[in-house]
Amino acid sequence: MDISVIVPLYNEEESLPELYAWIERVMKANNFTFEVIFINDGSTDRSWEIIEELSKKSENVRGIKFRRNYGKSPALFCGFKQADGDVVITMDADLQDSPDEIPGLYKMIKTDGYDLVSGYKQKRYDPPSKTIPTKLFNSTARKISGIKNLHDFNCGLKAYRKAVVKNIEVYGEMHRYIPYLAKNAGFNKIGEKVVQHQPRKYGKSKFGLNRFFNGYLDLITLWFLSGFGRKPMHVFGFMGSIMFFIGFVAAFVIGADKLVSLAQGIPMRLITNTPYFYIALTMMIIGTQLFVAGFLGDLISRTSSNRNDYQIEEEIRCKK
Repeated sequence: MDISVIVPLYNEEESLPELYAWIERVMKANNFTFEVIFINDGSTDRSWEIIEELSKKSENVRGIKFRRNYGKSPALFCGFKQADGDVVITMDADLQDSPDEIPGLYKMIKTDGYDLVSGYKQKRYDPPSKTIPTKLFNSTARKISGIKNLHDFNCGLKAYRKAVVKNIEVYGEMHRYIPYLAKNAGFNKIGEKVVQHQPRKYGKSKFGLNRFFNGYLDLITLWFLSGFGRKPMHVFGFMGSIMFFIGFVAAFVIGADKLVSLAQGIPMRLITNTPYFYIALTMMIIGTQLFVAGFLGDLISRTSSNRNDYQIEEEIRCKK
């Protein structure tokens, strides 16, 4: 199969028929073999009913229905797991991503040899409340990730070599950093394609300022995990050892100074009456706690988690 198109969605019943018809038209015009995987992320409208109707009309439609709303990253994780195409393309369901970009994205993966191609919406139809935070976010993401050639990390329109989606784990809200995840997994040929941004035709944006702040927290988390996720003792143990050592030396100096003063008959107040004793003691305690945190982190990192265990209520598979 040439292409798998993954479409996460939440309450997009109005746009789904038009979106699929557009995708199908582009695929047939280019003689692509394809599948479209709709992931219904706990929609409360008729989105799933629409997907079922589309599946009855076309054997290329697949669907995954979550029991509740998990978010975009879980939807992509499940879509990636099910995708069979040599090239996997993700796009939003709100018609702001143009399916006409699919042939160009496919060519960049298959012919130009890219592992991942991210869309770049130079001209956007979003309000300033969304575009300004997005620019700040992308600037920070470029510096931390080291991927200097991407202008829009969070663009929903992306193309991947199949091996990429099968070897990365998207969880929480990490969909914003899939290029960073791919880079950490060893897929270094990451490119960008200028794509058309369509004005929203139906419904309203799900963007909120909380997503902007959560994005920065996730970026810090990913930066830390990429450097120390498999070796937490290296950072916590090092910091803890340094703090404990400084605290121990400070306590020793205070004690030695007291003993010297007593030996020379010089009156001196109790060690416990000086703030330096408590500073030294606090540093030793914090240093011990950091060391223990690193040790526990190492133990936890060796165990598997169920963070990607999502409740799927129903699935629609391609007809054979």
